[in-house]
Parts: sequence; structure tokens; C-alpha cells
Amino acid sequence: MPRSELEISVQLEKLSILDEDGSVDEELLPELDADFQRAVHRTMLLSRRFDERLLTLQKQGRIGTFAPAIGQEAAQIGAAAVLGEQDWMVPSYRDSAASIWRGTPLSGLILYDAGWNEGAAPPEGQRDLPIAVPVASQIPHAPGLAYAAKLRESDEIAMTFFGDGATSEGDFHEAINFAAVHKLPVIFACQNNQYAISTPLDLQTASNTLAQKAVAYGIPGIRVDGNDFFAVHVAFSEAAERARQGEGPTLIEALTYRLSVHTTADDPSVYRDDEEVEYWQKKEPIARLQKFLIERDVISEADVEKLEEQIAEQIEDAWEEAQQKMESSNEIETIFEYILDESPPYVNQQAEQFLSQQQSSGSEAATSQAGSSNEKEDADKGGKNG
Repeated sequence: MPRSELEISVQLEKLSILDEDGSVDEELLPELDADFQRAVHRTMLLSRRFDERLLTLQKQGRIGTFAPAIGQEAAQIGAAAVLGEQDWMVPSYRDSAASIWRGTPLSGLILYDAGWNEGAAPPEGQRDLPIAVPVASQIPHAPGLAYAAKLRESDEIAMTFFGDGATSEGDFHEAINFAAVHKLPVIFACQNNQYAISTPLDLQTASNTLAQKAVAYGIPGIRVDGNDFFAVHVAFSEAAERARQGEGPTLIEALTYRLSVHTTADDPSVYRDDEEVEYWQKKEPIARLQKFLIERDVISEADVEKLEEQIAEQIEDAWEEAQQKMESSNEIETIFEYILDESPPYVNQQAEQFLSQQQSSGSEAATSQAGSSNEKEDADKGGKNG
């Protein structure tokens, strides 16, 4: 047979609407309610200030290591905002901005970062999976949820967040292939912040974009300016509509930048220079959106100042609430809960043994403390009599 060209259907676009200087493509600008735009701006700003406070708390030793979302707020909230209450969100470890938009309390996120695993539990009825730390391990869960939704013939969709590093893992490819074959209602939300911890994108893939990986699986792919809320929201709205109409999954690459550390155990100055960070600082999402909203009279400078005060109070209240929970609770038995739907006998046996040992240790400690107090009282009496 002679050589011939293969015909491959390619659907790839690059989308940007709002520039870093505040200028906008009016034809592409979506019609969004002013209240909705204010809510988006507030949540983005809340996420930023919350991360900044957590960085301080971590340095003080009050919480453990965590992964800030600073610089990626538009990529997360622009995506999560297309989901309804019936839809599923499957986050990774850096998706606090999306979680806040979905209704996860700040105090819960603080508890999780302080080492309280139950802090990762979404509020009752909120269709979010818990935070997943192992890279890409959460991605297959979204097609699973979407497969169930398709079997039930519901209009639910699933969205999973992951970073550029996750596209180098097998879980990503298995999940996207399964979703494509079965035309599942899934949105694969890749936040390309250009570093997998310290590994730059060009050492992960030879592809010019991550969006083009969609071509191999026969699904639509698009790259958007991840620091442009409007571009992100438009791309994800279109993907959500396709999913609800039974047209299958979409891979969206949101090109963004991590302005802070990978985690608080990381020193990014080792692998990237100040000039690069300054370049991306000029493109950061909150200032860009805020400038646009002020110019359109959606908000004012005075509104922003008032909002900063309200957010500071909200974060302080959340910290106090989390502190009270940590100081008052001794529910250590929760380490045996939420692992399996029905705990097998050996887990129940381990729990009983562990709690029994804890109670014995507590009784011994109380007896020892009482003995020390009696000895001190006797010594005091002896000193007075002497």
C-alpha cells in the first residue's frame, strides 16, 4: 500500500478575553450578572488573603505544610462556577479557591492543614470529594462519578482538577481514555502552572501544549488564559454544556502561574528566577479582574477597601473557630472512621484495643498528677510546720 496521510479531526483553540491591562474583547465577553461578578471577585480575594494568612500561621508552627493557590484563583473559580449543586467536583491538594466557592468553610480547611483529617470532609450535601494529595490519583474518580450519572440518565457532570505534573502520570491517561470511549460527562481541568514542584514543563512533555493531548483520545481540547476569569468561565461553560448534552468529555488547559511556593516545604528561588516571577506577577488574575470591574462601575475603590476589612474579619473568625475545635475536641477515635462503609471486625477490634490503651494511659496520667499534687501539698505543710 502506498503511503498516505491520516485524516485526524482536531478541535483545538486558544482563548483569551481580558488582557492584563484591563482591555477586553467585547465580542467574546460573556453576559454575566453584576452580583455574580462581585461574588467571583470577593471569593478570589478571600482565597488570596486566606492563603496569605495560612502562610503566616504555618511559619508560626500553628498549622502544617500546605499548598497555596496564590495566582491560580481565576483558573479555579472560573471553572467551579459552572457547576451546579447536583454536579461533582474532584479536587487535588491546591484547589482551595474552588472549594471555597463551592461552600467549604475556611475553618475546615484550617483544620485539615493543621493535621485534622476530618477538616477535609465537605459539608453535608456538597458534592465534592475530599482533598487528594497523591498526584493524579483523584482523576479517575471523576469518570467513575460521570459513568454512574450516565447510567442513571441524569444531567449531572463531574469536574476534576489537576496540575501539569499530573499529565505525566498513568492515572491521567487511563481516566481520559475511559471517559472518551464511553462519552462521559466529565471536564478535565488542567491548571498548567508550569512547574511540577521544581520540574518545568519542557522536562515533562515534548508537546507544545497540554491541550493537544486531547487529540490522541478523540475529544475536544482547548487552552485558555488561566489568569483571565472570563476566558476560563466561557471555556468551562461550553464544556459543561457539551457534557450535559451527552457529547462527552473535554480537556481544558488553563495556562497560569504559581506565584507562591509549591508547598510551605518548598523554596522556589532554587529553580526559578525573580524576573520570571515578576513577569507573571503583572498577569495575576485578581488585579486584572478588579481593574475591569472598577472601570465598568461594578465595584468601586471604596467597595474594595470595605471588602478587605470584611474578609479580614471572616478569616479571623474562621481561625478562632478552628482553634476552639482543636483545643476542645479529644475525638481521637475518628482515625478509625470514614475508611470503609462497614468496618470489618478486625478494624473494630483494633479500635477497641487502641481506645482501651488510651483510657488506661489517661488514668495513669491522672493518678500520677494527683500523686504529684498530694506530694506538693505535704511538702507545703511540712514547710509551714517547720
